[in-house]
Amino acid sequence: MDRGVVLSDLDRYAVEEIDLDEPGAGEARVRIAATGVCHSDLHVVRTGHNHPLPVLLGHEGAGVVEEVGEGVEHVSPGDEVVIGWRSPCGECRWCLRGAEHLCRTPPMAVGRMHTGDGKDLIGVFRAGTFATRSVLHGASLVRLPVDLPAEQACLIGCAVATGVCSVLKTAEVWEGAGVAVIGCGAVGLSVIQGARIAGAAEIHALDLDERKLEAARRFGATHTGDAEARRLDFVFDVVGRPETVAQGLSMLGHAGTLVYIGLPQPGSEATVSLESAFDRRVRILVSHGGDHVPAEDFPHLAELAVDGRLDLAGMVTKRIGLDDVEQAFADMEAGEVIRSVVLP
Repeated sequence: MDRGVVLSDLDRYAVEEIDLDEPGAGEARVRIAATGVCHSDLHVVRTGHNHPLPVLLGHEGAGVVEEVGEGVEHVSPGDEVVIGWRSPCGECRWCLRGAEHLCRTPPMAVGRMHTGDGKDLIGVFRAGTFATRSVLHGASLVRLPVDLPAEQACLIGCAVATGVCSVLKTAEVWEGAGVAVIGCGAVGLSVIQGARIAGAAEIHALDLDERKLEAARRFGATHTGDAEARRLDFVFDVVGRPETVAQGLSMLGHAGTLVYIGLPQPGSEATVSLESAFDRRVRILVSHGGDHVPAEDFPHLAELAVDGRLDLAGMVTKRIGLDDVEQAFADMEAGEVIRSVVLP
């Protein structure tokens, strides 16, 4: 019998026995080797975030393919893969016009996982990686061209792709740009690494926790604390609150860009001065997972890591088991870790 962290009601989750069916056409069963504890999972725990309950938590994972269904040819049993929670469907209007990063209907395996008492179980963001094994749509499985430890490779699946690709793809930060990052958790540190890779001249890190600012310096921040207002080219809001949106806008210079990354709380709103935005030609971009396309971007990120340009090892603070997820959430909120990684 497999085990997984199941959210049965808001703020109520536990490690339970789960049942897996054989993968159907286009699907695969994966043994989870490592999965990062991401703040988005805690967001689901508290708000549901449009997930029907019960739901299997976890979405930032890496594992080994055990079995594939009919039609799955790009991976085979024994392959090591990273799980892409936003892999495009290939059939919607956005995919058909070549904008796969805008796909709103990533495919998922449905009806293949169940709770111990027989209820259908879906995974958070079509994944479900806080488990010993999971049944996933084959499109979400990406092989890397280089060897990485699973505890590092799993981070590419969410935090790293979201942060780095927000810089390189969503914002297209140029060499010599002035950048600020509000919120220096795992995603924020990945934004900082992306800005360093892009060749930004200044990278300002902002956070209320001095420990996170120290980490930001290690990962490439050139300045910490509030930047001089109205002079930066890009501000990345990883927190996603009305007050951080206002702070980010105030820090932009002429033709500056605010990149909004953080998941919003239900019902939250931000106010924008239209006069100021018009006068300064401000842009506001929304980054959904860094607009990454897993099959395209995961291999590139892995190569950056192997080349020493992207530090994944430094982001792994703790290695834990499934039974330690509740403590991992607490550690994350307390700022004690960059990433806890579950090794089921």
